Amino acid sequence: MEGSIALLKTSPVRVGDQVDEDRVYFHRMFWTFPPCIEAFRHCKPLVSIDGTHLYGKYGGTLLLAIAQDGNSNILPVAFALVEGENAESWSYFLSNLRRHVTPQEGILMISDRHNDIKAALESPDSGWQPPHAYRAFCTRHVDANFALTFKGRDARRCLVNAVYAKTEAKFDYWFDIMRTENPAMCDWANRMEYERWTQHKDGGRRYGHMTTNISECVNSVLKGTRNLPVTSLVKSTYLRLAELFVVRGQTAEAQLGSGHRFSQAVVKAIERNLKDSRCFTVTVFDRHHLDYIVAKTTPTGKFSLGSYRVSLRDRTCDCGYFQALDYPCISLRDLVRLY
Repeated sequence: MEGSIALLKTSPVRVGDQVDEDRVYFHRMFWTFPPCIEAFRHCKPLVSIDGTHLYGKYGGTLLLAIAQDGNSNILPVAFALVEGENAESWSYFLSNLRRHVTPQEGILMISDRHNDIKAALESPDSGWQPPHAYRAFCTRHVDANFALTFKGRDARRCLVNAVYAKTEAKFDYWFDIMRTENPAMCDWANRMEYERWTQHKDGGRRYGHMTTNISECVNSVLKGTRNLPVTSLVKSTYLRLAELFVVRGQTAEAQLGSGHRFSQAVVKAIERNLKDSRCFTVTVFDRHHLDYIVAKTTPTGKFSLGSYRVSLRDRTCDCGYFQALDYPCISLRDLVRLY
């Protein structure tokens, strides 16, 4: 396909102390396709990365960068075939990913806590340093690392609930339970910067996506490719993505043709919020600054079930959902319904 990017890196062949100028070894390869680059411009400004080992005669590791669109669909946007997961191979992949696919400012990368990824990202010329780009940890990997030191489902449940908490108050609630159970759990978690593993401190950059989703991507899009030679593997990614883009394109055109303004995932969330937003009362707190108080009561209206302050100007709500997911929460949907 015209505009495809395929970068091949080779190693010299040595015969004794001499270099054979006529032959080279395959070392690494990075590739991506024009539709992937264009599609990412319309996806959420985040990308998850991970590697999967190849099996069969050739071995090696396939590195992938995965984007997620507004309908929560998974889209592989870049690939690299390398000798293994080390600082040099990750640096090769991430530098090309940044240069050719994800040059946007303020982008978020979700990954595991692999030290080689850290080394590649912290390179001065990587382009992945704040404020140009940010890094967050995959919740699944954080949970797995935690389980190596602390046993028991209750401990892991508290950690995961703290990770997913959308407000500081809820985070503190679960963190205090962990501290009561075993202060060492909190000490372990505090070694990581909060903005990298908690949702309430992520600045809204995660859009609610807490994992790399690499297994789903490999299984559904690249199933059966991990035992192929290089040429066949690259061709397979092209054919699978060509099929994927046709299906997704037809779905999107059908939605637009039906008059839909938002993706199916957002429409379902809004409909669910409207259904759940019952027994709310709205009070204008500051009309000039578009601040409101949304209070929830029992069906009879006799007992209060809590209240939330909503700022339309700042796009925030005390519940934390509005700023975490970047679409209206239950309180805001009820405000819009009433006003």
